[in-house]
Amino acid sequence: MSLTFGLLAGLLSVGLSILAWFVVSANLVSEAKSNAVMEAVLDRDAVQAAVEHGREAVAKALPLKVRSGQSALALVGGQWLSSAPGFGPEQLPANLRPRPGSVDGDVQRMTLDGSPYFVVRLPLQPSGNVFYEWIPEGALGAMLRELAVGLAASALAMTIIGLLLGRAATRLALRPLAVFGRVAGRVAHGDLSARLPIDNDPDLRELATSFNATIDELQRRVAMESRFALDVSHELRTPLTTMLNSVEVIQNRRETLPRAVREPLDMLTADVQRFRSLVVDLLEFSRDDAGDRLVLEEVVIADLVRHAADAAAGRSVTVVDAAAEGVVLAVEKRRLERVVANLVGNAETHGAGCTEVRVTRRDGVVQILVDDAGPGVPPSERRRVFDRFARGDGGGRVVGSSDGVTGSGIGLAIVERHVTLHGGKVSVAASPDGGARFTVDLPIAKPGSTRHPKAGSTPTDRPRRATRDGVLG
Repeated sequence: MSLTFGLLAGLLSVGLSILAWFVVSANLVSEAKSNAVMEAVLDRDAVQAAVEHGREAVAKALPLKVRSGQSALALVGGQWLSSAPGFGPEQLPANLRPRPGSVDGDVQRMTLDGSPYFVVRLPLQPSGNVFYEWIPEGALGAMLRELAVGLAASALAMTIIGLLLGRAATRLALRPLAVFGRVAGRVAHGDLSARLPIDNDPDLRELATSFNATIDELQRRVAMESRFALDVSHELRTPLTTMLNSVEVIQNRRETLPRAVREPLDMLTADVQRFRSLVVDLLEFSRDDAGDRLVLEEVVIADLVRHAADAAAGRSVTVVDAAAEGVVLAVEKRRLERVVANLVGNAETHGAGCTEVRVTRRDGVVQILVDDAGPGVPPSERRRVFDRFARGDGGGRVVGSSDGVTGSGIGLAIVERHVTLHGGKVSVAASPDGGARFTVDLPIAKPGSTRHPKAGSTPTDRPRRATRDGVLG
């Protein structure tokens, strides 16, 4: 639309400019010719009066009767008489030179020695005598040049104005589409509360109403599915708790069991633990999908990571850089501790052991780096590891596990979701020492927007918020 407006405006302005050029320039030239002929007639009359007294009188009259800048030439009795050197019959245009018979008056434009002139031809009496006069165009050339420049500038200005008007019209016409794109983008990123505004445009009202109804239905279905998963997970608590307690009782009597029964018992115990982890992870996802929001509190991020990582690894694996020591972030402790625990557990189980968890500060973010000693994650799998129940192909490594014990397949998906809720991002790359490196970037609040927690209020001595029930916690 912008190009069309500009093209139409350009074509219209160029056409009008060309038309104006021909009309105005023709009028200017016609008026200048008329003035030149009038001047030449006056000078011809003076020369005509001298013709009656002979050629000598004409030769004397020519330079006296012609004004400054003009030159005259007369053919009297077959002899050429000129008012100034350089203006002779050789300088006349071919179509103005005298021919046998009577001579008519005529005028023509020409350039002589780089200067523009009007050449006027008028008859003298007796018949056969001719008078010529070169009259400078004067300001006509400058006027025509100014006219051409003005019309060209006007055409260019109109083209630019047409482009700007087209751009404005495009934005106005496509503004509803831009709004639709923004709302659809929010929905695509998981914001099911986004809706299209319904205005008075009859062409858009039906679209907005249908779109909003579709999102309403989608939101209702997502809420139903999330509530269903949450209800199922809660319903599984009782039989799962019974199974866990029963397995624990049997394990306590392991030494009294026959050797042939111990191996199936270990397999059952492992599967029950995996079942427990899967239910816990489903509860985690279901809470988020059902609308569970962040409950933020200020924590010293280094202390939180150190506590969660060392506990998940069962040994000291955390290193805190000096720049990150004492940095306070507003986070939800439970979710962020789960992030660190899942990453360390994934490294322990599927990365041949966690080698280091480093907390550093760089470019306005706090980075949590989790390195392992495993085969690493192939570049083609690095985006898929954060999908639910993702399985890697490289090196026999299973990715996407939820913790270091069971590996339910949605642990890294939980990591990505929790980090995203905190406004950060998580990625995986190759570790400088081999293996994989998972990086969590958490933005640091602006100075003054958070305050350091009170003394003694560290991630390890605050009461944990109850998020799971019974043995599932």
